[in-house]
Amino acid sequence: MKEIKTKIGDHYIHIGCGPKNLMKVIERNLQSFIYADNQHPDLVIKIEDGYGVGFKDYEVEIIKDQNQISFQRADYLIKVDSEYKTAKISVNDELALKHALMNLFSSFIVYHNWGLLIHSSCAIEQEKAHLFAGQSGAGKSTAARLSYPRKLLSDEATLLKITGEEVTIFNSPFRSELEADYFKGNVSLASIQILYQALQNKRAKLEKSNALLNLMDKVFFWPHSQEETKRILRLMTLLVKKVPVYELHFQKNNSFWELIS
Repeated sequence: MKEIKTKIGDHYIHIGCGPKNLMKVIERNLQSFIYADNQHPDLVIKIEDGYGVGFKDYEVEIIKDQNQISFQRADYLIKVDSEYKTAKISVNDELALKHALMNLFSSFIVYHNWGLLIHSSCAIEQEKAHLFAGQSGAGKSTAARLSYPRKLLSDEATLLKITGEEVTIFNSPFRSELEADYFKGNVSLASIQILYQALQNKRAKLEKSNALLNLMDKVFFWPHSQEETKRILRLMTLLVKKVPVYELHFQKNNSFWELIS
């Protein structure tokens, strides 16, 4: 079994994986996150293949007992201890591995009240981060591509650290099309855009209540208790208090950045 050590956000993660095809996926997606130090891991993950069937749907069954939480989908099974220190992931294929890792890491950071993983893209402009969220097909990947040559921190799942003082963005390894470049540290989040493709560019600020409603279904999370749901709501409430949220109607070119920067 081959092992790699990574740092995602503030967290040190050790991953062990036997199947070579799955290890290649991990190395490719985490090449900018590999960490050589002997830092004690916050989470240890073991990965194996041979589980279930190919992708059927996004439905995840969650079972919790005193010592373990299980997240089961047709193409993957995650078993993690109740304190999120060790986990075992069994998958059917590479797509299942990608989704399982997002599931596990999202649950891990929520458990620690650290932050959220949000379905979105994110780019840096003048040393500030700007996030682009929306329904499927709204243009998150398009906005990411049109943001070049600005540095991208995500093109599918943005990693947010949320505290009472500020919201910051870390480089995300959970990518769709664009591989992560090396980026050390984090950047303050200056704005959130809810995307709508349009013939003309227009940007309008949302009230905090509407902002919260627009963002709730963009979080990668599978709550398994009332306590977990309360953590999500607390983090989301802090997010919309600290960061302005806008509706952004945009043309398919980079001129929308004139409304942001």
